[in-house]
Amino acid sequence: MSRTRLLTSDDWPEAELRAAVLAGELVPVGACWASPAEPQTPSLRAAAAAWALRDARLIACTRTAAWVWGAVSRAPEPVDACVPLGVRVHADGAVRVRELVIADEDVVALEGLRVTTPLRTAVDLLRSPGDRPGGFDPLDAAAVAGLLAIEATSVNEVAGWLATLGTIPMARQAERRLRAVSPR
Repeated sequence: MSRTRLLTSDDWPEAELRAAVLAGELVPVGACWASPAEPQTPSLRAAAAAWALRDARLIACTRTAAWVWGAVSRAPEPVDACVPLGVRVHADGAVRVRELVIADEDVVALEGLRVTTPLRTAVDLLRSPGDRPGGFDPLDAAAVAGLLAIEATSVNEVAGWLATLGTIPMARQAERRLRAVSPR
């Protein structure tokens, strides 16, 4: 990726970047900014997420991965990331980090960012306990619906993965959630 496609607060003061947005000269891309003419591709969003995450051991996941893939229009705050079991990282309040079991085939590299595949992203979102007691977070539901709508993954692929989980926590709940967000 050409570094000039994105601007950050490392390049200009944030006040100037926000003023350029108001003037119509830039648009926000996560924590970065780009020309309005720049296509909002997964690689551009991945570069923006990589700038926010900064530590190469972090893997963009859940809502952040859904945003990178183009399933939702706005980057989540805080940025969602995960690390494999046993990896310790320092992250500030702008990054929410989870430690989990993750296979190499569940992660792809995109513009210097490791990001969960659309299938893994959908499964993780469906299994997430979320911040709302007893319910599926509407933002997680929208992200899963978006991944299905853009055909980054399919209902059959997600249902197949969930069927292999057996008694892993949230597996049956995830199947019910998938039915609720699946296109009829």
